[in-house]
Amino acid sequence: MRSDRRSLLVAGLSLSGVLAGGAVARADRNPADAKLAALELWPGGAPGLPDRPPLERITDRAADPSYQDRAVAGITAPRVSVFQPERPTGASVLLLPGGGYRHVVVDKEGHEMGRWLAGRGITAFVLFYRLPGDGWAAGPDVALSDAQRAMRLIRAQANRFAIDPARVSAMDFSAGGHLCADLATRFAKETYRPGDAADALSARPDGAACIYPVISMDPAIAHAGSRRLLIGEGANATRERAHSPDHNVAADTPPMFLLHPEDDGSVPVENSLRMRSALKAQDVPVETHLFASGGHGFGLRRAVGKPVENWPELWLAWAARRKLA
Repeated sequence: MRSDRRSLLVAGLSLSGVLAGGAVARADRNPADAKLAALELWPGGAPGLPDRPPLERITDRAADPSYQDRAVAGITAPRVSVFQPERPTGASVLLLPGGGYRHVVVDKEGHEMGRWLAGRGITAFVLFYRLPGDGWAAGPDVALSDAQRAMRLIRAQANRFAIDPARVSAMDFSAGGHLCADLATRFAKETYRPGDAADALSARPDGAACIYPVISMDPAIAHAGSRRLLIGEGANATRERAHSPDHNVAADTPPMFLLHPEDDGSVPVENSLRMRSALKAQDVPVETHLFASGGHGFGLRRAVGKPVENWPELWLAWAARRKLA
């Protein structure tokens, strides 16, 4: 029964939304998304299932009927939506949407960026990851487990998606930025027991782009909601450091692209600045873009008309220089 439910969820998000009360919403507003491939991360079920599993629920928060803004909570069937270009360049990106570790914002910071990337020949994989507050056995490492597994599966299925396994990068937003930086710095940490041949592959992204990212768990600059859900309000300094990617940078951390508005009222710009300093200290290549204004959570559509409007082109130029686009 559980397997049937998981399969339904994987297929269903491409076709419809499930509201918090369990009602089925209308079909996706973008007809192309109904044809998306969905790649399930854990065919036998995600490891460490809580005794009382969460119920997946999808809420569309958009006020404008011309677009969607879905937030997905209670994920039990981690998967990726795959955006395949007509003429693939061989490059690919794992997209890690934000949501404060409370839910996953799959449209504004996922599907919209996936379409943009596919339009430029880059295969995009949008990750629906489990949340640390839902009681999974891996605790604060549960989302990292999904990110690691996604990277490995992408490489394992490189031929299927016409991609180069040596040109798989990651891009993130907000709390997804924490997950991306965590993946970039702790890609080799064993957060789950290997289960198949894919798990022998590297989970290291070939490049990582963090857009207005949560980085530090230091209460002085942390995003309070992300910190509370990830490590708990009473976390000590040792636990804070263990889950602050700026403290985990090493020589093998991949090149990074950091972008942050200085007027971000949700995630202080000091998060990106600390990450930059840590990368510099380890001689890891980093490109940093700071903007006087832009706020938080702009993704693609809410960047229009702001100084940050051209941020995707800045990333694309960086990725091209590194042969990741």
